[in-house]
Amino acid sequence: MFELLGDKMFGCECFCWHQHTDHQYPLPQPQPFFLPSPIPEWPLGQGFGTGKINLGELEVVKITEFERVWSCSLLRGKAEGVTFYKPVGIPDGFFCLGYYCQPNDQPLRGYVLVAWERVASSTEVYCDYDSDTDFPALRKPVNYSLIWSTDCGSGCGFFWLPNPPLGYKAMGILVTDTPDEPDVEEVRCVREDLTETCEIMDTILATDANTFQVWTTRPCRRGMFCKGVSVGTFFCCTYFVSENQELEIACLKNLDPSLHAMPNLDQIHALVKHYGATVFFHPNEDCMPSSVQWFFKNGALLYKDGKVNGEPIDYLGSNLPSGGTNDGAFWIDLPRDDNARKNVRNGSLESAELYVHVKPGLGGTFTDIVMWIFCPFNGPANLKIGLMNIQMNKIGQHVGDWEHFTLRISNFTGELWQVYFSQHSGGEWVDAFNLEFIEGNKPIIYSSKHGHASFPHPGIYLQGSDKLGIGIRNDTARSKYFVDSSTRYQIVAAEYLGGVVTEPCWLQYMREWGPTIVYDSRSELDKIISLLPLFVRFSVENIFDLFPTELYGEEGPTGPKEKDNWVGDERS
Repeated sequence: MFELLGDKMFGCECFCWHQHTDHQYPLPQPQPFFLPSPIPEWPLGQGFGTGKINLGELEVVKITEFERVWSCSLLRGKAEGVTFYKPVGIPDGFFCLGYYCQPNDQPLRGYVLVAWERVASSTEVYCDYDSDTDFPALRKPVNYSLIWSTDCGSGCGFFWLPNPPLGYKAMGILVTDTPDEPDVEEVRCVREDLTETCEIMDTILATDANTFQVWTTRPCRRGMFCKGVSVGTFFCCTYFVSENQELEIACLKNLDPSLHAMPNLDQIHALVKHYGATVFFHPNEDCMPSSVQWFFKNGALLYKDGKVNGEPIDYLGSNLPSGGTNDGAFWIDLPRDDNARKNVRNGSLESAELYVHVKPGLGGTFTDIVMWIFCPFNGPANLKIGLMNIQMNKIGQHVGDWEHFTLRISNFTGELWQVYFSQHSGGEWVDAFNLEFIEGNKPIIYSSKHGHASFPHPGIYLQGSDKLGIGIRNDTARSKYFVDSSTRYQIVAAEYLGGVVTEPCWLQYMREWGPTIVYDSRSELDKIISLLPLFVRFSVENIFDLFPTELYGEEGPTGPKEKDNWVGDERS
């Protein structure tokens, strides 16, 4: 039986459901999510897709089977509520590190890691530091501290922080539906040198006045060379937490230098062929992508500071300056001949291909397949001001446009977990259950008209203020213009494979792929503002001040390897 219990505590009012025997939860319960098609059997390799990952002294397994512990809905929070889960089906010898929770308005598709302490062979090297210690990797907590509870008398939700022994860190928080302190056998803490700091990410639950909050967590340091591993647990507390504040729980650290769970080259090709996205361009797009070689072959010119005339670029880019930084000494431009310039500006969809960079994510527990697409020209912006749409003449346009999206694959199973959509100066991670798919498990990417930003669904996205209806329009729609990256791709970099992939010459070019042209675009915006009713002028002026600086002049972008996300994690 499930009982409806009411409670007020810490200034919040919540409804809680406590399990007794066999009645259904009043709150809607998430159902498991599955990709549209089964995952294939991957080519043979080392640790990729085997279900377990060695982190050095620890081996971890991902648990996705859960038992509900407690559900809660706040009157002023999510109407569907959230549910807290205990992992079940833990293999023999492995230990729980913490519990899981998620909102009820999304499919059940989370995980927590469970850990087993490995016994090293005489030839194994776990890490790049002095790890001589007699202390075990895992130990039981000393006891627990009660973080928060509904204190409803007959039991509701109780949140417990494991108190680790000296030199150890807690990995997650436990939840019970009775006030009894959990058994110390329920969870394990991890030796401090095998952990890294983690930070709060998305808010899952917040009471009135934020007296109690629950967040997802992630490693503080993320990127290709970072070792932090997300455990999948949550953090909660009754005090204010700043963005960079060290938490009372930690994440794991991958100290296996071989990154044995990362895919080999054959497995990468299999992943791209299975998950390679289809990129749809707008029906009215007139600035199509092309291959880099087509761009070079059709007259792109390399300019050097101080010289008037540009130099033709070899079709492989072998005469481009290699390495260094973007010092303004070189740039690329379109052909000088008007007809050739127009031809290159329009691009060549038939030649277009995706350029693939494969790198470790979250300490090698995920593989990030970053897919770059090149467009010879970025078209002018389209402004939306209320009901008015104004196509600009110059604002927003520039030569050379590099855009990308990222497929994040679980190295435990080879399952597509998330896709990152790059959108101008930012972007967003989208879970697999919120994607559109085509031909099995291939996600759809919608490229915006002229700007080529990536979005998960068709429609109009405003870069500015949705509330006021003022901003730069990003129009997306399905059309006959598309590129299937599962067949039209080239792997250009996978550093962790140690030289197996030969990087093309043009990838080493660190300067701009277009000239810098500064013009008085603000005067064009001021003319538009002067035509508007007085009551909207102030709002429009403020929104324009928030637009990225690239809208006020032409500046060619740098190539993929010069971007922050080449080594770092995506901005989110």
